[in-house]
Amino acid sequence: MLGAGVFAVWAPAAAHAGAGILAALGIALLIATLNATSTTRLARAYPESGGVFAFGRALGAPRLAFAAGALFLVGKLASAAAIARVAADYLAPDAAGPLGTGPLAAGIILALAAVNASGVRSTAVASTITAGIVVALLLAADLVGVTRISDPHPLDWPDAPAGLLPAATLIFFAFAGYARVATLGGEVRDPRRTLPVAVAVSLVSVAVLAGATAVILLLGLGTAGLAASSAPLADLAGPGWRPVVVIAVVVACVGSALGVLAGLSRTAQAMAQAGELPRALAPIHPRTGTPIRADAVVAVVAATAALLLPSAVLIGASAGAVLGYYAISHTLAWRLGGAAGRAIAAVGAVACIGLALWAPPAALLVAASVLVAGFAVRAVVAARRAA
Repeated sequence: MLGAGVFAVWAPAAAHAGAGILAALGIALLIATLNATSTTRLARAYPESGGVFAFGRALGAPRLAFAAGALFLVGKLASAAAIARVAADYLAPDAAGPLGTGPLAAGIILALAAVNASGVRSTAVASTITAGIVVALLLAADLVGVTRISDPHPLDWPDAPAGLLPAATLIFFAFAGYARVATLGGEVRDPRRTLPVAVAVSLVSVAVLAGATAVILLLGLGTAGLAASSAPLADLAGPGWRPVVVIAVVVACVGSALGVLAGLSRTAQAMAQAGELPRALAPIHPRTGTPIRADAVVAVVAATAALLLPSAVLIGASAGAVLGYYAISHTLAWRLGGAAGRAIAAVGAVACIGLALWAPPAALLVAASVLVAGFAVRAVVAARRAA
């Protein structure tokens, strides 16, 4: 969850809502909590790898399962590629050539895929190390930023409440990541106890860090200064601390992409095992316990996307798909019953759809096109097998 979003999302969000980003942060946290609650309920009921795709199959909803799997693969492939591209842009801002930082971003994807292929324990260790480094560096940048606030700016919200939901849509993706815990449910010891605790601790930790960072940036740079900044924490900390902020961003990107790739390969493996993707992706390596073929294919596709497409296009393509994935998660969680669980699922589904309306139109078009194409291919494959 502690990816590039917690560093980069505040400037464009402030351009929409000014100091209203604090209210938008609350909206984003609420929707993230609703999504996490429904996803965790499903993971506790069906503790297996594959995320919402696996949950849909277990609940007897193969079409919803396929739609969720397709949206997850598209959204998170684009997300992994975008994260790697952001890291590469920070590492080599002056990269020349027609592909710019694309080759470096592709290399980052392939290196992280190798870590994932060595086993989920390696992924967990690497994620823990990167998270620790990011938290330490983010706290350091925040503390330095506090010392630079000699005359706090007022918390202006000039166009309230206009821009609140677009800002919430942007900030929501600073929380993205809790669903990756559920996609690894089949490889976690005692998932019924571990998964809810892991998700709750993650949401609270990121909310506290994000909220503190937003307040410091607003007081230190002001609404207009924050909205105009391309690297607000680095600008507030000053030139001497800029390398520290850059390192924090790159490490955050690496840790985030590692988790995305792990969830992607498990979902692809689960879909292949169910016959929704080529069965060649289904085998689990006997020594590492990982879907090594799925790891390889996911890495190649994500690396290709990172090589050829800029981060803005990739992030846009991911937006609609991710919100659609969570809406399906709520729809499936409704089937688990329980008054409280169903209320959360209903509110969460409406919230996801409502927030998706503020995503870029191109992102929604990509998500819809992938679903239509996916179901068409699925129907052709089913017809051939029946024949």
